[in-house]
Amino acid sequence: MKLDLLAIAAHRDDIELTCGGTVIKMVEEGYRVGALDLSAGESGTRGSAAVRAREAEKAAVVMGLAHRENLGLPDAAIENLRVYKLKIAEKIREFQPRTVILPYWEGRHPDHYTTGQIGYEACFLAGLEKLPLAGAPHRPFKIVYASVYVPAVVPNFVVDVTPQFEKKLKAILCYTSQFSSDKDVRNLFPSRKDLRERVGSLGHHFGLMIGARYGEPFVTREVAAVDDVVTMPVRSV
Repeated sequence: MKLDLLAIAAHRDDIELTCGGTVIKMVEEGYRVGALDLSAGESGTRGSAAVRAREAEKAAVVMGLAHRENLGLPDAAIENLRVYKLKIAEKIREFQPRTVILPYWEGRHPDHYTTGQIGYEACFLAGLEKLPLAGAPHRPFKIVYASVYVPAVVPNFVVDVTPQFEKKLKAILCYTSQFSSDKDVRNLFPSRKDLRERVGSLGHHFGLMIGARYGEPFVTREVAAVDDVVTMPVRSV
């Protein structure tokens, strides 16, 4: 199955939280979008691998994904190993995405930033013709990093996801095991009641940068090209 966009994340629900609005927006634009979750979430504080698999399937339907699968890497133990990079590289060859979304390469959770690191290297390895992997060599044209949970990082660009915000929230709320109905004082797991406020606050923060109600931030390693400086969006003064 050939995809236009492939979002890669460490855990089920990471994509929904970090770039769900952008994924939904690209689906609505007519692109074939897929998701590759690296681990099953078996080591998570809440839920189980089986429960989170069902939740991820529901969220995939909400987002309109053309394909979603889990690579089965060990949760809380995603390491910078060549064997993991090759597993991801095989999927890159299989799906042949033009664009890949990865988690930012620094952060609190080791699984998250390691996924950003090995995901990038997998994209490179997938294009090596002599590498003994299944499928034809393919290297994505563009790699972007979702940076919403790395507030110190200034984004290179922000996607206006205002029209997609409600559907993004609906996809996140598919993960009932992760968000309780009661107030949770542990902060990492907001209650369902508080989820809208937390996700909305982050969305507002980045949306304000581009004059939108809700936005999702991204970083690229390379400089973007602009062909027409007259019609560039986002007012300067």
